[in-house]
Amino acid sequence: MAADPSRDRIDNGSRLWTLATAALALLPLLLQIPAALASAIGLAAVLVTALSWRKPMPAILRLLLALLVLAAVFSQMGFRFGRDTGCALLAAMIAIKPSETSTLRDARSLIGFALFAPFSAFLLDQGPLTMLLGLLSVLCALVTLQRLADVESGSLDSGTKPLPALAAVGKLVGIGLPLALSMFWLFPRLGSPLWGVPERALGRPGLSDNMTPGEWLDLMADDTPALRAEFFGAPPAPQEMYWRGPVLWDFDGRSWSQPRWMRQLPAQPVGSRNSTWDYQIEFEPTDRRQLVALDLPRAAPSGAFLSQDYGLYSATPLNALTRWRLQSSPPATFQVRLDAATRRRALALPAGYNPRTVALAQQWRREAGTNDAAIVRRALDWVKREFGYTLDTPLPGRNGVDEFLFDEKKGYCQHFSSSFVVLMRAAGVPARVVTGFAGGIRNPFGNYWVVRNMDAHAWAEVWLAGRGWVRVDPTAAVAPERIYDTIEDRLGAGTGGLGSQLATLDGFSDWMRRGWNDLVLGFNAERQQRLLQPFGMDRLDGGRLGMLFGVFALSALAWMGWLLARGERERDPLLRAWHRLGLRYARLGLGRQPHEPALDWAERVARARPQSADTLIPLSRRFAQARYAGAVGDAALLNDLRRHRP
Repeated sequence: MAADPSRDRIDNGSRLWTLATAALALLPLLLQIPAALASAIGLAAVLVTALSWRKPMPAILRLLLALLVLAAVFSQMGFRFGRDTGCALLAAMIAIKPSETSTLRDARSLIGFALFAPFSAFLLDQGPLTMLLGLLSVLCALVTLQRLADVESGSLDSGTKPLPALAAVGKLVGIGLPLALSMFWLFPRLGSPLWGVPERALGRPGLSDNMTPGEWLDLMADDTPALRAEFFGAPPAPQEMYWRGPVLWDFDGRSWSQPRWMRQLPAQPVGSRNSTWDYQIEFEPTDRRQLVALDLPRAAPSGAFLSQDYGLYSATPLNALTRWRLQSSPPATFQVRLDAATRRRALALPAGYNPRTVALAQQWRREAGTNDAAIVRRALDWVKREFGYTLDTPLPGRNGVDEFLFDEKKGYCQHFSSSFVVLMRAAGVPARVVTGFAGGIRNPFGNYWVVRNMDAHAWAEVWLAGRGWVRVDPTAAVAPERIYDTIEDRLGAGTGGLGSQLATLDGFSDWMRRGWNDLVLGFNAERQQRLLQPFGMDRLDGGRLGMLFGVFALSALAWMGWLLARGERERDPLLRAWHRLGLRYARLGLGRQPHEPALDWAERVARARPQSADTLIPLSRRFAQARYAGAVGDAALLNDLRRHRP
């Protein structure tokens, strides 16, 4: 006899559960890809669901739809393959998968396919929100699969509520939780991964080894954290918080860049002052190797190195959250002797650019003689007297420095630092551009400092005889009354009232995120080896850690086996209630023997306790009929068995 295909058709209720599960699984992935693309994929999912609700879409239409979403992904991401491109393609495929979902088998396939989404989201973000959404999607998937199984077996009642299924899933999670925790806390971790994580097609926000004035607005409008810093002792004043990043030497008339080979040169000698800042930074992933440190770090931490100009670099790409313990001191002297090759590079300018700037610098040199410090002071006085700060600036032309210094006289840190260094070099003062972050916000909840991407900053260093490289920040020289347009203004940062409450909420949220980073993301091999320090054990070597994991894992497996075996024996709630009834009589010495039929046991109890005969014998008869004779309609039997007491 041919199978009836209608029996496998999915009902509307199960379809809604399946689609809701797929949407919940897709959500954490959509939050990690570009907003425009995520909106398009979400809209496509809604459209596909509406068009295929009554019957599957035709194959040719599904093919055209697949080509359309592929074109949308590659138009947004470009033909650059990486983690984010692959995740976007996965999200697009899940969005159009409901177009062929009409049977129970299709629903199971959609759920299994959709569960790849939350796990893929961890390739792009490992924050608590991604984890929470991932766990919710897995729980929802288990509940939905239970419902589909009930539909297929014919045991799903129209009035069935999801709470019993959710309770059953909760029990399964509880059974497996001890093993999962032992895997996380005790399974031996390697100090370095066995394989690398693929690069991203779209770069994360962060500092680069090149800078073009006018092109930092996207970075400066990003208020997400770049790093968090905890000080062990007194922190520096906010105006001293210059987080040193890439040092840029070469100028082509428009852009500044850093020669990669200079990273390999040994760090130059520094004469430090007595004050020292001891701190730890928690650096957000950027997929680059560039780190930052307070100006200037005394030494590179393990896993990093210092370049000649005291840029700090990681030995491996920063594709995950990392922690670095550092010490820094403000320099008293920094590379007092400048060799001829370095001097030539620090004075180099492209020929034929910015003639007005070059002429002014040469005039200042003739008037100042050999006094380089006087030229620096004269430039800063000029900035304070005539220049303003604004983000609303036109893109520079061929002679961008001339346009800024003599025509616009308004800009932000890129314009100030670039033009200042060109002016100094034209006057014969060795100078270079330094990029990084400036300042930070203290979070009162955890007593640490948050440095955001919007704190990105560029300043200058000039070389002065007897002192070496000296930091000069021409942007800070702008008079307060000529600060017209800032990032805070554009982001609508309020003062007092609602703005203060939002700042408090943001601080609490970041403190929670930092706790997550410390508890979960920061639990590496080194911390695992120190896991039992509170109990007097300094370190766990590989052998002892493996033995400890084996003990806990075997205990967890034994727990799982016992619960599963117990549940297998008493899966029927009616049988569980009957066994518990027998246990209550067993406390009186009248327990049922394994070989004893229900009615025989009830009659034996009645002879010993006549007062139980009127209730126990009818209950036993009803149980035997329901259990062995297939009787139906006795809905009160389960409750009667639970309520009966000897």
